[in-house]
Amino acid sequence: MFRGNHTARVDEKGRLKLPAEFKRRVDETYGPQFYITSKDGKRAEIYPIREWEKVEEKLAAIPSMNPARKKFLDVTNYYGQMAELDAAGRLLLPQILRESAKVTAEVVVLGAQTYLEVVNHEDFKEKLDAEPLNEDDLTVLAGLGL
Repeated sequence: MFRGNHTARVDEKGRLKLPAEFKRRVDETYGPQFYITSKDGKRAEIYPIREWEKVEEKLAAIPSMNPARKKFLDVTNYYGQMAELDAAGRLLLPQILRESAKVTAEVVVLGAQTYLEVVNHEDFKEKLDAEPLNEDDLTVLAGLGL
């Protein structure tokens, strides 16, 4: 389970060094292979390959002509790329995704339970300030048992 956040930096070659806490979890549970993608081009999503394969299994159960399935595959394949952790604990983020999500320098790496999200630090903070968790959100979550 990935949780919390860590600031990090994407170097000039587009490599993200996984924060130590997340790297430890990867080493203990997952191994070095990842699928890096996005559903919106604004956040890089780093899935250990085992977790991405669970997504693919669910997709395989949806009829191939389903428009939402097709759209999901189009987006995640467009931004997606396989990656392997190098000896220094770095992952190469796909160039098209680095540019789209503006993850080219200071970033925040967020735990999202089964995967990691990488976001532009400034943009993410602005969004948190502009759209804070509010009473309506908490009411919806309470209705879902949280």
